[in-house]
Amino acid sequence: MDRANRFRAEAASQGLPSEEVEEWIRDARPAVYLAEGGDGPLVARIGGDPMLPHGVPRPSDPFVASVDLAALPPGATGLPLPADGHLLLFSGTDMHGIGGQVSDAVLYVPTGAPTTPSPLEHSCREPYRPRELRTVWHQPSAQMPESFALDRWGEFPDDEQFELADELSDAWAHVGGHRPAWALQIGGHPVSPQNDPVHYARGPEEAGPSERGGAAHGEGADDWALLATWRCGDDVTELDSGVAHWVVRRRDLAARRFDRVHRYVEMA
Repeated sequence: MDRANRFRAEAASQGLPSEEVEEWIRDARPAVYLAEGGDGPLVARIGGDPMLPHGVPRPSDPFVASVDLAALPPGATGLPLPADGHLLLFSGTDMHGIGGQVSDAVLYVPTGAPTTPSPLEHSCREPYRPRELRTVWHQPSAQMPESFALDRWGEFPDDEQFELADELSDAWAHVGGHRPAWALQIGGHPVSPQNDPVHYARGPEEAGPSERGGAAHGEGADDWALLATWRCGDDVTELDSGVAHWVVRRRDLAARRFDRVHRYVEMA
């Protein structure tokens, strides 16, 4: 609420319309950000070899990260995630089209499940560099301005509407304060160098009236959600400012249907 009030004040000082300011705030989603450094408990680790349950088929892509769900602040992601256990993320670096469903891109390991270190052999690359993520913070995550404009005003916003979305985004960023460079995001809206993976996942066949520009926020608009984003950084030299996104329907996440996750890899 503190950030929302600062945003209202900043937007008012710029003469931005209050109706769109409130819509921007309503669209914000909670998110957790994880970074290296700090002396807190281990919340996630990136790279190295995964701890896989006994008898589970080896995932088809390299291991990215393991997130300790019990170490996340309760309710901070806004997602129907399990309260404990580990979430394992997998991704290569090849950009096959715009991405899509990958049945083994995410694996959930319940607490107490027997696991063992499991090196994954992939001809495309060595395992990603091992890193520990112990710095955690959570805050509202706003839409990218283009995505906001498309959801707010339909498939073909005009130049003034795109410009207003950019101005709202700048005002939001202005009151955000400093934060470390994060490596992993859980929940929230995607930060993408090119395309919105949530928009791609739901596609035109998934879009309801609220996704084609109406102000209502029904089940259709909120069905697809960002599960996680990994900023590849220096770990992936073949991608310039590469990112990997994992996107899922909320109902599938609640049902633990991680085999229905969509994954998208892109670069700036």
